[in-house]
Amino acid sequence: MELFMQYGMAAVWMALVIIFLVVELITVGLTTIWLAGGALVAFILAAVGAGFWLQLVAFFVVSFVLIYFTRPFAMKYLNPRRTRTNSEELIGTVVKVTERIDNRAAKGTALVKGLEWSARAVSDDMIIEKDTLVKVLRIEGVKLIVEPVDHE
Repeated sequence: MELFMQYGMAAVWMALVIIFLVVELITVGLTTIWLAGGALVAFILAAVGAGFWLQLVAFFVVSFVLIYFTRPFAMKYLNPRRTRTNSEELIGTVVKVTERIDNRAAKGTALVKGLEWSARAVSDDMIIEKDTLVKVLRIEGVKLIVEPVDHE
């Protein structure tokens, strides 16, 4: 039974390594590669005869360390060409006001890529006249939060 526990757990850990790697290949999202690293360390420990609890703790510790320390680096340098999508790409663009923006009156629109969006000034005290060029600072719900370009 002891021999089965040693080599049986090694087989389980190797199966987990393979499963995590296959899931990673399918998703290509840097999701389970870290767990595969933890399972690989647990496999090595099982192969040399370490106890089950040491294998389990090593799996969790190594997985956590890999996620915590290498994921930010990997997301920044391995996926640098991530393109902003949908409304994210509007942030920082300069657009034209098509209706006077007055936060207190809850009015204002701006034309963005041929579409009219509700727009609000960055400050409630600010009124932005029609035909003014504004920069999109952020998006809250379905409203652009803007400031005049010359405001910078």
